[in-house]
Amino acid sequence: MQIVLSHMPARLWRGIVDLVTPSLCLSCGAPVGEPASLCVTCWGRLKLIEEPVCDALGTPFAYDQGDGALSAAALSDPPPWDRARAAVLFEDEAAKLVHALKYRDRPEAGLFMARMMARAGRRLTADADLILPVPLHRWRLWKRRFNQSAFLAQRISAVSGTPWRHDVLVRTRRTRAQVGLDQEARRRNVRNAFMVPPDLLAAVAGRSVLLVDDVRTTGATAEACALALRKAGAARVALLTFALVQLPSRPHI
Repeated sequence: MQIVLSHMPARLWRGIVDLVTPSLCLSCGAPVGEPASLCVTCWGRLKLIEEPVCDALGTPFAYDQGDGALSAAALSDPPPWDRARAAVLFEDEAAKLVHALKYRDRPEAGLFMARMMARAGRRLTADADLILPVPLHRWRLWKRRFNQSAFLAQRISAVSGTPWRHDVLVRTRRTRAQVGLDQEARRRNVRNAFMVPPDLLAAVAGRSVLLVDDVRTTGATAEACALALRKAGAARVALLTFALVQLPSRPHI
């Protein structure tokens, strides 16, 4: 019997593919029931960030302090964005997923991350007019072949219905890798490294913008991006990442 694949319903085709290539846990490789997912054991190792959290930094509170509550850190050193959320703390299981997307060309890890981010940031996407990824410099993009933040932004847009663009926020100069730098060194490294091109200012001016990245470590890159968006006239800037690093004295990512 001849099967004409071009006329096969998409759901049936996906079912056949799943039979031929069973779904495996993104972390340990054990069989799982759904593609782009974790097994029960690896899921249990994720450190989910649940409400209540600081509205500005997205860091978890020990108890509910009311809607819009701010942490001492946010009050003493306010970030240039208005609100922030992250799906998980950056620990071993989260790191495996981030590295799988960023360095090992595994988009299925990005699909999982984007689902988690859309859930954690559902209030942010509902309030946003536009989703923007943290951009890579063109030479780093050429070397890496894709921007993981743009991949996440695109998928979050598909889930939330909020439009996204990859060309509005650009990186104007090459910067050294942030790995191993402390907070002040990271800030110096990315200072004035981002801008909105003059012919695209209208896309941002007076609008609520959601900035998307994979990991927030010290927040230096997000700060530089948020300042560029403020300069371009954005009315509000929010930040959504998959993982949030609980800062050591010398960040390791």
